[in-house]
Order: sequence, then structure tokens, then C-alpha cells
Amino acid sequence: MKIVILDCGTINPGDTSWDEVAALGELVVYDHTPQELAAARIGDAEAVLLSKIVVDEALLDACPNLKYIGVTATGYNVVDLAAVARRGIVVTNVPAYSTEAVAQHVFALLLELTNRVAAYDARVKAGEWKKADGFCLMAEPQMELLGKTFCVVGMGQIGRRTARIAQAFGMKTVAVVRRADTEPMEGVEYLPMEEAFARADIISLHCPLTAGTENLICAETLALMKPGAILINTSRGPLCDEQAVADALRAGTLGAFAADVLAHEPMGETPLEGAPRCILTPHIAWAPYETRCRLISIVAQNLRAWIEGHPQNRVG
Repeated sequence: MKIVILDCGTINPGDTSWDEVAALGELVVYDHTPQELAAARIGDAEAVLLSKIVVDEALLDACPNLKYIGVTATGYNVVDLAAVARRGIVVTNVPAYSTEAVAQHVFALLLELTNRVAAYDARVKAGEWKKADGFCLMAEPQMELLGKTFCVVGMGQIGRRTARIAQAFGMKTVAVVRRADTEPMEGVEYLPMEEAFARADIISLHCPLTAGTENLICAETLALMKPGAILINTSRGPLCDEQAVADALRAGTLGAFAADVLAHEPMGETPLEGAPRCILTPHIAWAPYETRCRLISIVAQNLRAWIEGHPQNRVG
């Protein structure tokens, strides 16, 4: 069986191995594939692994031998599920592989905002501590997390893990959810968004991007937040109206904003660039070495399960 990986570089820059996948068939690996070359590179392959390549009617028509699509990510919006269903093609994804890494990144961002480690390190390296009158240098505002109210928007696996870590810091945890059947979590108070945002000192977004959640954070919802609140987005960039967030930061009504995702990636022009009290990381919350190794292993397990006739993590 021929297996093609179209955009290996999105998850493996060369520090991990595809051996588990290679053991399952004839493997052809491309580091990056422009959309216009995808069909030619798939060719007569039966299985393709991809992350960002769009799978539409045109591509499927050009690859009639294709029987399996393994999305090497949790999100699978790049695949036209109706089109693959008409052709009997199996589609799988990789859920929940990055829960620990993304939750960890939330607190890396939060602690940088509250403890100002990078700013203090820069001051020390600039020689400011050497010139201090006392034993310490208090030049950046800090904040203790104990007793603060932490709001999680979306209580999937990452949201629940984030809430648990917030509790370990001694924070009160509240949550905003859209589904009435969301499983309760001990110690978490479930509130309407208006009340939760009004009470929260820190708000962390963990909901999927849908028509109902696009621009969830906008001028109107920002106005619900208490002055000085911290907003963190490690979910999807379009959850936030970036202009509204930048305006709130510059007006001083939003205390700080940190994000690992933007509306357009890779980063282009954004009103957040240069905004005060704003930290941006380049969509790497999911990307620790251990996390990517786990991802590749599950990709291989998905493919093996399909070959053996019992597909797992099937989304189409």
C-alpha cells in the first residue's frame, strides 16, 4: 500500500520519526506541499496523511485510488466530509493529544503576565539590578493568583485540565458552556457568560470555532469584563475580534491579552501588533517534542486500525 504524507513539516521538523507509519506500507514524505501540487503528489496512493491541505471535490476526482485520509491534527475542517462520504473514503483525526501541552501553555502565558519574568530578566541583563538602592528591584507590577476568579469558556478536555490547574493555584473557577449536557466538574461553578465575565479576573478561551463563537470576544463582550481583567486565547484566533481587543488594551479597560492563535496564520497585519500588555506566541502551544511524538504515534495507530478493518477516531 502506498502512503503519502503531504505536509510533514507542520508537525515534524526533523526531530521525530515516521517509522511507525513507514512499517505499514510504501511511504512517501513531503515536507511541504502547495495546494496546487497535492493531487499530483497523492497520485495513485491509497492513503494520505495531511494537516493543512484542503480536500475538496477537485482533489478527490483527481485521486480515484484514495481510500483513507488521516488528518494529523484534531481539527478536520480542511476535509469536505460530504464529498469523501460519497466516495466511501475513511477520514480520521487525532483528538486530545495536546491537552497537557496547551493547558501548560495557558499558564506559561498567564505567569508571564502576572510575574513579568522576561521583563525582569531584561532589566537584570541591562544592569539595572546592579544600580538598585536596595536588595531587590521592583520595577514591574506583579499579581498573586491565589483567590482570583478564573473563567474557562468551553469545558472540553483542555478546558477541564486548565480549570484543574487553576484550582491548584488556589483560584476560584467558573465556566461558561453552551451545551446543557456538559459533565459537571467538582469545584467549578457554571454561569451565564454575562455573570462569569463580570466576575472573572482571568478568562481563558477553550471553545471550538463555529458560526456561533466567531468574534465571541468583541466590543460588547469586552465591556462585560471587569476593568483590568486578563484574557487568554489558546483555542482559535477568530474567536476574538482583534481590533476590539487592541482597542480595549489601548484604552486600558482590558488588563492584558495573551494568545497563541490569530485570525490569520501565519501572522499578517493585525491591530494586536504593538498593542500594550499583549503577548503573542506563534501557534506553538501544542508543539512540545513529547506532544508531537504522541501525535505521530496516534496517526500511525489510526492508519493501522483502518488497515486491519476497525477504524478508530473516525470523523468521516
